[in-house]
Amino acid sequence: MAQTTIGSTPVTIGDSEFDRDTAVVRRAGESGVYDAELSPGWTIFHAVNGGYLLAVIGRALADALPHPDPFTLSAYYYTPSRPGPAVVRTETVRTGRTLSSGQASLFQYDEEGREVERIRVLASYGDLDALSDDVRTTAASPDIPPREQCFGTSDGPAPQIPGNSITERLDLRLDPATVGWAVGAPSGKGEMRAWFGLADGRDADPLSLLLAVDALPPTSFELGIEGWTPTVELTTHVRCRPAPGPVRVSIVTRNLAGGFLEEDAEVWDSADRLVAQSRQLARAPRPRP
Repeated sequence: MAQTTIGSTPVTIGDSEFDRDTAVVRRAGESGVYDAELSPGWTIFHAVNGGYLLAVIGRALADALPHPDPFTLSAYYYTPSRPGPAVVRTETVRTGRTLSSGQASLFQYDEEGREVERIRVLASYGDLDALSDDVRTTAASPDIPPREQCFGTSDGPAPQIPGNSITERLDLRLDPATVGWAVGAPSGKGEMRAWFGLADGRDADPLSLLLAVDALPPTSFELGIEGWTPTVELTTHVRCRPAPGPVRVSIVTRNLAGGFLEEDAEVWDSADRLVAQSRQLARAPRPRP
């Protein structure tokens, strides 16, 4: 394990790039306040990825609340976040025997040094290891070809996306049925599927699942609309602790209307269990003139 060195009271973290870049530090003398440094390595279209930001906030809440694991987080994204210093302010709302609830906001600074709220989150935390193993589901895991038959970011042509450094942090292998956009032939189905892992081989855990639900190319690409798809609201449910190994992510959009679209995501682990779900409302990219 390693410790971040920013501030006066570091929070113990794992020695992975993802862990280092989502590190938070308790601010001395201010209860529930954490300092963070948003890394430029998790950007797309020069804005910091929403799933990465949710993981930063999720780490602060895990330290602030008495329960260790995120069960559900609903995040509202007010303004784009940029790489650099940030502050996460948390508040414990309620503490129970099996769940604790809290809220948090991430702030950055404007040119005059004033705090600007970027994201607000309401969350419930519990202990995933204490959950019953009784599962009754009609959900089916996504039909994705084996990893060696899927496409990584270096396999073939793809549109040039400005500020797209997040792809270097990830090991994404996209389902060939969902990469038509990369060669100018989108399917029009609003689907995206991939094997997901971190580039340094770190196994998935509840915190990285908050990233996984928002790490694939937007489904709008397969609808034939390329460009930045900023998140308006993202709700994520973590259902169980993932088994070691890469996970499979399936995202579907059924309705793009009025300039907004929804994305429903499922994450399945190597034991073929549904480990996370999410729904996101995002602003559709504006068509190029």
